[in-house]
Amino acid sequence: MSEAGKFLIYCIEMYRRAKHISGRAAYELFRSTGADDYVRRCYGALHTTGEQYILEDIEGFIKSRR
Repeated sequence: MSEAGKFLIYCIEMYRRAKHISGRAAYELFRSTGADDYVRRCYGALHTTGEQYILEDIEGFIKSRR
């Protein structure tokens, strides 16, 4: 698995915990909004930041897609 793929799993798990939702629900949300592709495309920048920034960035992306 690529580093970006591993990071995506990390982000989904972090989002799941923060939102108190199931892994399946988080995964489906990432897929339906394109957040999964976003995290992979932005891996280079996102993985160098902290958890809080990553979570806020993903939340903002998902909100813009709803």
